Amino acid sequence: MVICSCPVRGPDMKPVQTGIETLIADPPRMLQGKRLGLLANPASVDQRFRPSLTLIEHCFPGQLKALFSPQHGFFAEKQDNMVPSEDMAHPTLKIPVFSLYGKTRMPTKNMLEQIDTLIIDLQDVGTRVYTFIYTMALCLQAARSHGKQIVVLDRPNPLGGDHLEGNCLSPEYTSFVGMYPIPMRHGLTIGEIALLFNNHFDIGCELTVVPMVGWNRHMVFENTGLPWIPPSPNLPTPTSALVYPGQVLWEGTNVSEGRGTTQPFELFGAPFLDVARLQASVLNQRLSGVHLRPLAFEPTSHKWTAKLCHGFQIHIVDLQRYKPYRTTLALLQSVVSLHPQAFQWKPPPYEYEYEKRPFDLITGDPAVRKAVEDMEPLEDLEETWQGELKAFQELRMGYFLYE
Repeated sequence: MVICSCPVRGPDMKPVQTGIETLIADPPRMLQGKRLGLLANPASVDQRFRPSLTLIEHCFPGQLKALFSPQHGFFAEKQDNMVPSEDMAHPTLKIPVFSLYGKTRMPTKNMLEQIDTLIIDLQDVGTRVYTFIYTMALCLQAARSHGKQIVVLDRPNPLGGDHLEGNCLSPEYTSFVGMYPIPMRHGLTIGEIALLFNNHFDIGCELTVVPMVGWNRHMVFENTGLPWIPPSPNLPTPTSALVYPGQVLWEGTNVSEGRGTTQPFELFGAPFLDVARLQASVLNQRLSGVHLRPLAFEPTSHKWTAKLCHGFQIHIVDLQRYKPYRTTLALLQSVVSLHPQAFQWKPPPYEYEYEKRPFDLITGDPAVRKAVEDMEPLEDLEETWQGELKAFQELRMGYFLYE
């Protein structure tokens, strides 16, 4: 179910109106008198920086009975993966805040007994491995089991909605960084992917999506006129989100993805990297849309803490030509070729998976790692994905809310 349709935003129009603003502008009768829950974090704000929590409490006074938090915590305070959050009481509303990245990742019957409707307002980042869409999927599953209603308030895909990239997840590599066979860059908003999960993958809960007004598929986040609030600590800027579909691959290696610096995912490096040789190798691959600026950095935490790392910052110079997944695969292949002794694949665990390699969980298919190790031409690897990408393109178009 969709509450309203969305016109295409012109260049002189106001900022995109997100789902929370659509909801507050015309409160639906279906929420009147209902006990409400809200899954949100600090990025859940309107264009005037007002928290969705505050807006919902004012619009539906006394109806908000419980809050829920995704990975990184209700205040987005947890820095890393596999750092759980505890349940707590909200400091001013005095209602429970249930962690969905702690003792459980799916709302329990006891949690849902306190509400009739769960409102979800999360800023996704358009990448298969980002866990917010799976927290949402588990909420849809729990709502179906316990007879609750879900309302998803839509927000922009920071990467835009035009492009797909990467292989689709292989079912045997299902995990909390990939629950459904979708590509790394899926090109859907969180509302659209909620509809796809619920309908195509047969969750079948009572779901309503409240769309945006003024967003279109050509828009990356900086085109929306909206403020960027980091949805998690290591995505501090829209640029960090743009490079994330590729740069997240370093999490499965001993190369730093820039955590512990002020520019995570934009930076990458390690003490053992030979920057000059790596730059020459990468230049031969003619990467499109980016400039790699050599630099050195010392992470204050995470990999190589307080060690001098040599590497690069990724500068996007042509967003239409830049392919984040392919770019980082090319960089990774060069690192593996030039540093076969020093480079390592990171061992488990990763996101509560204790047997499979983290890199294989991130890519969703061990064939990607094998192609990197065997120096297979990336063009050949990408060719193997085209059939599944075409099929996903046809599938996702059936769930578009915006043209």
